[in-house]
Amino acid sequence: MRMQDNDRIKAIGRELKVHGQILGGFVLIIWLVELIDRLLLDSSLDALGIRPRIPGGLSGVLFAPFLHHGFAHVAANTLPFLVLGWLVMLGGLPQFFFVTIFTMLVSGLGTWLIGPANTVHVGASGLIFGYVGFLLFSGYFQRSCRSIAWAVIVFLFYGGALLGVLPQGGNISWQVHLFGFIAGGAAAYLWTTRSPAGIP
Repeated sequence: MRMQDNDRIKAIGRELKVHGQILGGFVLIIWLVELIDRLLLDSSLDALGIRPRIPGGLSGVLFAPFLHHGFAHVAANTLPFLVLGWLVMLGGLPQFFFVTIFTMLVSGLGTWLIGPANTVHVGASGLIFGYVGFLLFSGYFQRSCRSIAWAVIVFLFYGGALLGVLPQGGNISWQVHLFGFIAGGAAAYLWTTRSPAGIP
């Protein structure tokens, strides 16, 4: 029995290590990119973000989550990405990568379609809102005790952030937030119908 327990603990440890490497790797990348952009490139990388309705701006769908408007912007996104990304990752790496890629594409394309002209949209907040949407709607679609519990916890801690999907000033890209949240909800539905087990 002890051997089985030890094997289980080792397996959990290996899994958590992988989680940390993936999430930590993303955070390391966005900080390094911002550091290089600010100190060496005079913020020129920001131009690679999403530029609405400009054909060349479509590449920003892939680049935007890795770019930010300054260190304060990166710092604001770091902790929510780690916490919410890890909660999504608890359902398995396939689930995490599906939600992440799906959210990047939907939030990016949606912003490219309706964002104001002559603007550039960058930041990982679309992913963060996607994770929030996924975790909240997973509680509704799965209706398991654990998925509902996660949904309640996420709402209590991050429910106030949902106001970010509404139009607001301060150069905040509510379009990225809105389509990220929509993408997360859609991903919850698609993943639930494909894999009823869902998140733990």
